[in-house]
Amino acid sequence: MASSMVTSAQPERPQRPNLAFRRLRGKRSPAEFAAAVRRAAREIGERVSCDARYVGRVEAGEIRCPNYAYERVFLHMFPGRTLTDLGFAPRSSVRGRRTRTASETRGADEPYETQDTQNPYDRHDNDNEESDVLRRAFMTSGATAAAASLGPLGLALDAAAAQRPVRRAGAGDAGALEDAVRRIRLLDDRHGADGLYRRAAAPLRTAYALLDAGATRQATADRLYSGAGELAISVGWLAHDSGRFDDARSHYAEALATSRMTGDAGLEAHAFCNMAFLARDAGRPREAVRAAQAAQRAARPLGSARLMSLLALREAGGWAGLADRVGCEQALARAQAFYVRGSSDADPEWMSFYGEAELEGLEAQCWSTLGDWPRAARHARRAAGLQDPHFTRNLALYSAELADDLARGGRPDEAAGAGMRVLDLLGEVQSSRIHTMLAGTARVLLPHRRASGVSPFLDRHASLPRTA
Repeated sequence: MASSMVTSAQPERPQRPNLAFRRLRGKRSPAEFAAAVRRAAREIGERVSCDARYVGRVEAGEIRCPNYAYERVFLHMFPGRTLTDLGFAPRSSVRGRRTRTASETRGADEPYETQDTQNPYDRHDNDNEESDVLRRAFMTSGATAAAASLGPLGLALDAAAAQRPVRRAGAGDAGALEDAVRRIRLLDDRHGADGLYRRAAAPLRTAYALLDAGATRQATADRLYSGAGELAISVGWLAHDSGRFDDARSHYAEALATSRMTGDAGLEAHAFCNMAFLARDAGRPREAVRAAQAAQRAARPLGSARLMSLLALREAGGWAGLADRVGCEQALARAQAFYVRGSSDADPEWMSFYGEAELEGLEAQCWSTLGDWPRAARHARRAAGLQDPHFTRNLALYSAELADDLARGGRPDEAAGAGMRVLDLLGEVQSSRIHTMLAGTARVLLPHRRASGVSPFLDRHASLPRTA
């Protein structure tokens, strides 16, 4: 490694936690604070990719002085303070550090921020670092521990517990947390993410508070960590589906860190699964492939063929994004082979959505990405036909996929009909993903207004209220 070939002029100073920065975060979770940093950056025209992991590194003292972009953002967030007030070392004190190689440096404007050179999808040497990140991520001020509520979703903890500002969590708290995850997933299945994301922040804060308080038994602690990780993924998915990709990335990273801390292979596979999906949607197909492959490595010992099927589909989506038809077809074949093995007791609870309809829907997305519109439409039609009407959001999603594939495949009249079915469902479903897909279909159909049914669809779509 490069670091082994460079001798420092002076010994490295031991890291000291940045307690001043930690106090400024207050009661916000690392992901919430990272989101606030990104918002502040946009206010002053800066671009920073702050996430929960970065916040953890700052609080641990790993970043002695931020790069110039982060400095401008932090000073904007906390006017009147200097870098030293924020717990950082003066910039002059870090100028003597060794010069980093190009592989260690992101850009010329980031001379004072340590960078990671390790592959984030390689789990072999990363466990200690992820554990440290997670430990910091779940530090919260004791004032709200165990007193926070899941109230916005009607999932309040028991009243007696809420009276005590600090106590050790018990089995009832773990059960409430697990119920919060189930309730969020149920509401998402029926109504989509847009109306749920902000409301789901309160249960997530409660999860951090419970972890900070500690548990009465190890079994309860294990349930709390697993529940908190699953909840972070659920909230991350709500952010993902409502178009808040940076927030989703932070939540997924927190869940991954939780899995690494506790050695929970199932949670690790779930986190990487969603990270692969997010990377595909965010236009990072190679990252999607790597994340899906990392998920498969974590999931292999779990014994769930259905989970391996879904993860192969996530990989197929990444290969499609890379325009690698062969890689995509091979991954799709594995997905089908695993799927036909059937369900088992090893299948994770969160996979209740994954049935034949989802299999068809995800394959449709692959062929659509590859530009094979007829094949994509066939699979999307099957997905919509197979979908249980209870899963309203997915029914709308598959129908929107079908409408778009038909429109791009030169069948405007059928596309308009499918689009009308989506419009009929939008009173029950709030999903930015579906709105975005439908808007794309409308643009494709504009030159075909005279085709049967197209004009009524376009007029009705145009009358939809604008989404934020």
